[in-house]
Amino acid sequence: MTSINEALLVIDVQNDFCPGGALAVPEGDLIVPGINALMDDFAAVILTQDWHPAGHSSFASTHGADPMTVTEMPYGPQVLWPDHCIQGMSGALFHEDLQTDRADMVIRKGYNPAIDSYSALFENDHTTPTGLEGYLKTRGITKLTFVGLATDFCVNYSAVDAAKAGFEVSVRLDLCRAIDFDGSLDAAKAGMKDAGVKLI
Repeated sequence: MTSINEALLVIDVQNDFCPGGALAVPEGDLIVPGINALMDDFAAVILTQDWHPAGHSSFASTHGADPMTVTEMPYGPQVLWPDHCIQGMSGALFHEDLQTDRADMVIRKGYNPAIDSYSALFENDHTTPTGLEGYLKTRGITKLTFVGLATDFCVNYSAVDAAKAGFEVSVRLDLCRAIDFDGSLDAAKAGMKDAGVKLI
């Protein structure tokens, strides 16, 4: 067991992000056994869960647009995704092999229909908090290790926001998988390094 000030953040290991899902990340399911094995090394485990209402503003179908096109939102550029991780639907559930009982907390994000939320700490306006930062700080947690899906979006945004918030942050790249859309993986790795995130 690591010290009590360390937490494992498991990002969006959900059916829709795994093979066969609506927004499948290649090999997204292959990281589950390794994540489960890692949980015992941490005093705290937090899971995040994409949790969109139907008709979310980040869905391409809401705009009559093609998936993976980009539109401008009041908070900046927004990729328009296939409908995914809709509240109460099977695609939003955690992968059946993920050990969810080990979680101290589950953070649901993306439930505001007007704004997407990649990061575990902030919505995509970068100002609306999820409450996770306060939870971690009140527990005295200072070191975070991130795993999950997808490396270049929700893991990336979460890790960068956590580093900016003053946490010591690592990302286990072997226990993440990427969408790698239009060079997004290389850009994410560079951005994480620039923010002081340790890539393992």
